[in-house]
Amino acid sequence: MSTSPASYVQRFLLEDLDIRGAVVRLTDVWQAMQHGRAYPEAVARLLGEMSAVSAVIAGNLKQPGRLTFQVSGHGPVSLLVIDCSEALNLRGYAKAEGVLTGDSLGDLVGDGRLQLSLDVEGMDQPYQSLVPLEGDSIAACFEHYLEQSEQQPAGLWLAATEHAAAALFVQKLPGADARDLDGWSRVQQLANTVRNDELLGLEPQEILRRLFAEENVRLFEPRAVTHDWPADPEKVATMLRSLGEDEVRAILAEHGEIVVHDDVSNHTYRFDAADVDALFQPRTLH
Repeated sequence: MSTSPASYVQRFLLEDLDIRGAVVRLTDVWQAMQHGRAYPEAVARLLGEMSAVSAVIAGNLKQPGRLTFQVSGHGPVSLLVIDCSEALNLRGYAKAEGVLTGDSLGDLVGDGRLQLSLDVEGMDQPYQSLVPLEGDSIAACFEHYLEQSEQQPAGLWLAATEHAAAALFVQKLPGADARDLDGWSRVQQLANTVRNDELLGLEPQEILRRLFAEENVRLFEPRAVTHDWPADPEKVATMLRSLGEDEVRAILAEHGEIVVHDDVSNHTYRFDAADVDALFQPRTLH
């Protein structure tokens, strides 16, 4: 089997049990997503865990599209956003204000909700789903979401540090009980023994060998996860033009320059007087 990319989703199948799963490891991608952000440790952990599970779910997209998850609430962490394409191009950010007390999802986000937006090529408008946050961790919240949306039980084990984010995912398929009535319960018990340091430090083959030594595990080729969102100044210029010249010049006069920060992609755009003049120059056709 080929060497795994630095950041990847690697799927597997417990063939005799009809239970599927995946191991996710994000290293360079996760570090790039944090660059310049200075997240507190607890906030980074939540966002890292959410990044890993979003990569699992986005990997199921069968056609070009983009999956966006938002966790929002009334706690000091008011927003967590992860955006991932079917090609596993990942980005995201967290918005945190005020004093952080505790480190659970409930402590940090408070009462909140999970929103899914799915934008698939050819759709008139994105599909959206909104559910309350169920559970006191990102893992519990997404387990509940997956069970509700796919009508099949799922298990998630997540870990994140400043260096890496990781996930172990298992899901019971419709024929599992017919193959082995106790199989799903057994797999959950075994998966519950996985440690964070194993998720973050071991290769998928070794994780699965330790957990499911007695099972017939089929391991698929890893899929690379990337963080490739280059700056797009023309998109911002179009947005400014849509505001109208009078409003843009008023903002410029008040602040001396116009600064636009793209939170999700983590790019800052600056427009001075000459840039604003260029924005509203009459365009000629050649």
